[in-house]
Parts: sequence; structure tokens; C-alpha cells
Amino acid sequence: MDGSSPNEHIPVLAGTLTEHIHLPTDGIFVDATAGHGGHSRLFGSQLGPEGTLIGLDMDQSCIQRTQTYLTGLTCRVVLIRENFSRLDEVLSKLGIEKVDAILADLGFCSSQAADPKKGMSFQVDAPLDMRLDDRLSITAADIVNQMNEKQLADLIFRGGQERASRRIARFIVNRRIRQKILTTGQLAAVVCEALRQPAFARRSKIHPATRTFQALRIAVNDELQNLKNLLQTAPARLKKDGIMAIISFHSLEDGLVKDDFRTRRQQGVYEICTKKPLMADAKEMMENPRSRSAKLRIARKL
Repeated sequence: MDGSSPNEHIPVLAGTLTEHIHLPTDGIFVDATAGHGGHSRLFGSQLGPEGTLIGLDMDQSCIQRTQTYLTGLTCRVVLIRENFSRLDEVLSKLGIEKVDAILADLGFCSSQAADPKKGMSFQVDAPLDMRLDDRLSITAADIVNQMNEKQLADLIFRGGQERASRRIARFIVNRRIRQKILTTGQLAAVVCEALRQPAFARRSKIHPATRTFQALRIAVNDELQNLKNLLQTAPARLKKDGIMAIISFHSLEDGLVKDDFRTRRQQGVYEICTKKPLMADAKEMMENPRSRSAKLRIARKL
């Protein structure tokens, strides 16, 4: 989260996680989404000098912040700018066969949402980018201005679960004929027009463009496929009794995690530690609003 945020370095569901993840002092912990280092510090503090903390993030600014925030930990700290979908390759390069725990917090930092360069928010009119990793070649503007109407409608429906996806796609295509849609403000205005709703309409607690923006962000960053890759990789990289923990923030992610854990339980690979997803209590929600939509699922390697 950004430096001005009162929730700087507050890791979501910290207390719940520490109830379920107990690392040996010589353990190996993978924070698949280092962010600003909240979870990394939480579990890195359980490790001694012989332990190893591996932190991954695709955003270079997050790696730099995490490096600073983890100063003082006694364990070995390895921070790598990489997507967690490449965890298998990362561990192989480090010469590590198996780890004690893998944690992925699938949310993004508030600083990323607020950063105009990333173009993820409709709160500030900014270039329509949405890349969490600026090494990616396709931006949200590319998708919005180049994808045909049917493909765009399908993308918004699948990734945003937006029932009005066809109407929104039609309005986008009609608008870009006259003028390319290059900023977050332009896109938000088109979506509001399509839905005949002003921003933050009284009948809705969320901005009318929220689902469309979510769908584009997921597509730009290939988030669901990356999660599938992580879920596929994890079992072979966990030690016996190793823990796999995933915090998701919308039903598409949570559904993938739920189905994967259930399948691997049937295969005798995992024991599911959370019959239902664990969520923040009222106190945490008040102290850290980001936790309101967080759902935690945990599995143990058999």
C-alpha cells in the first residue's frame, strides 16, 4: 500500500494465517506476492539464520519496498522480480527442491491502484494501462481499442461477471469509432453511459465501471491463468505437511482455488484445512478495509 495509507504494511488476515502456518526456524517460506512485505515480515520473523524467505513480485517498486521493509530479519532473504506462475523455474534456479509453505495474496496494493502510471483506477483520469508488470506488452487501451465487439463482451462477462457486458462492449466500439479510448476517465464515462448510471449511483455501493475494469485488469495481467499455473506447480514443491495458503478477493479466483484443493484432496495430495474460506472479523475489517472481501483457503500436503 502507498506510503500515505494508514494501512501501510498491514498484512491481510495476519492473525488467522499465523494460527495455521508454523514454520521451523530452518524452514523455507515462499511469499508468492511480496507486495510491500507485510506477510513476508510476518513469517520471516519465524525463521532463524538457517531459514530462507523467498519473495516474488512482478512490480519492481514492490520488490524495492519489500527489501527495505524486511531489513533486520535474521533469515536469508531472496527477492525476485517474477510472476508466481514461474515458481517452479525460480526454485530450480535457486537449487531448492521443496518448501515448507507457499502463500499468495492475490490482491494488489492500494499504491498500485492509485499510481496514475498503472492506469487501474477510475478515481483519477490516467492512461488506460493496467499492467502490474510494465514489461508486459499489451495494455488495457490496446484491448479496448482493438478487440472486436463480441470478444470484448465475452471478456467483460467472464472476467467481470458483468451482465450488461454486451451493451458495454457495443458502447465502447461505437465510441472508439469517433475517438480512441485512451484514459481511465474516458472508459469509465462510456461504461456509465452504457449502464445509464452516474458514477456511484445510489442504488449501488460500487462504481458502475468496477466490473469492467476488473475484467480488463485480469486480462491484461493474465491473472487467472497465472493462478492456475501456481496451483499446478505447488504440490510437487511442497514438503510433506507443507502448507499452501491463498487469499483471494473475488469469486473467480476463489472458485479456482476451491476446485483445485477439492480435486487434490480426492487424489490424496492435500488435506483441506479450511472447510469454508476464512474471512476477516469486524475488528480487522474496520482497521484494514482491504480485508473485507478477502477469503483465505489453506491446504496441507499429505
